Amino acid sequence: MVFIPIVAQPLLQAFAVAFTQPTFQRWLLLLVAALLTPGRRTVSNVLRTVHSLVVGHPSSYQRVFSSRRWSAWRLSRTLTTFILTHWVPTGPVVLVGDDTVEAHPGRKVFGKARHRDAVRSSHTFTAYRWGHKWIVMTVLVQFPFALRPWALPVLVALYHSEEWNARHGRRHKTPPVLLRQLLAAVLHWFPHRRFLFAGDGSYGTHDLARFAQRHRSRLTLVSRFYPRANLYAPPPARGEAAKRGRPRTKGTKLPWPQTVVATARRRRLTVRWYGGTTRQVAVVTGTGHWYKGGQGLVAVRWVFVHDRSGTHRDEYFFTTDVRLTPHQIIELYTGRWSIETTFQELRTYLGLETTRGWTQATVLRAAPCLFGLFSVVALLYAGLPGDHPRVPQVRWVGKQEVTFSDAITAVRRWVWSEWVFVMCGHKETFTQLPDAFRETLLYALAPAA
Repeated sequence: MVFIPIVAQPLLQAFAVAFTQPTFQRWLLLLVAALLTPGRRTVSNVLRTVHSLVVGHPSSYQRVFSSRRWSAWRLSRTLTTFILTHWVPTGPVVLVGDDTVEAHPGRKVFGKARHRDAVRSSHTFTAYRWGHKWIVMTVLVQFPFALRPWALPVLVALYHSEEWNARHGRRHKTPPVLLRQLLAAVLHWFPHRRFLFAGDGSYGTHDLARFAQRHRSRLTLVSRFYPRANLYAPPPARGEAAKRGRPRTKGTKLPWPQTVVATARRRRLTVRWYGGTTRQVAVVTGTGHWYKGGQGLVAVRWVFVHDRSGTHRDEYFFTTDVRLTPHQIIELYTGRWSIETTFQELRTYLGLETTRGWTQATVLRAAPCLFGLFSVVALLYAGLPGDHPRVPQVRWVGKQEVTFSDAITAVRRWVWSEWVFVMCGHKETFTQLPDAFRETLLYALAPAA
């Protein structure tokens, strides 16, 4: 049976409810191996890292993803519950959603298609990648050791292209529709919590805004807006003497946001900007009801933002909660940049694009587990005992805060010394080594990438 240190038991033991006991033991060993292994995160490669701890045939670990019965949804709910209970126990929960493309070689890979790569594309050039497009929802957590909030992945859905769905006879679901389903799951799991969701412009759709309005007591949407959005006043009340016929669906037409901005007086604010910095901005705000034919009205507050330093283009944001101030709207949206950092660190430190499974079950489980591993590493780092100081382990010129590279390095050192060596029976031998030699050994065993 895989030994779990006391520090990690509250988090890792909670995942046991999703598995049978034999499968949980193998899944847990794969988690530890994937955490410790640099390079490719194939099952065969991660097992080489902990080969002395492998019990049974290696193929039984392959079958954890390909054929064993367990629910990724249940894992997601357990992880989200732990994060909210321990790190966001009260107040609104800030969620951030986005999509990322993961390259995956192979001709028979389930769900593989050609997707636009937003990172490599520009306004004049579109880059495509063959692989999987994942819709990811994260919880923003402000750890005491970090200057900016960290985006911890909790829910992941695979997007299928329109051509792939047509070829397999499936109803096509766009990324906003998939994200709406993830939001619905979170609202169902936590009926007594309120959520603030921030997404980029591709998720600032009228459909998502209407979904947030239907659940306005518990869900608020913040995203980019359109300078020429169709805004209207609410429809007038229908009096008793009104003529027969269908009631009006909207009131008088309101000016476009860009028309209002052209003549309005701008107010200056100091806000938290992308990456956790601060920025001087000038803003104009207004309210109205966003209209789309056949879908009705959605009450919104929009904000025009001008960066006074001149380094960032002018932008329009909106929210479905008209009570939010421009300051709150701007900081909620700029806070979503943490998810971009999460995607980059997943590729750099956790080998997001190095899995090689191709069957349906493996594809739908392996990569989402790597997304969840990012959250597990952050939570383990935050829960390390006091004799493991949370200081930068990886240094470079200009670095001022603890980053994920520091977290995974510290957690790897702790896993080797307090977990793997204990299971192998080498704990006493390791502690008797000279300090300099022990540090050299841990430095070699626990690289950042």
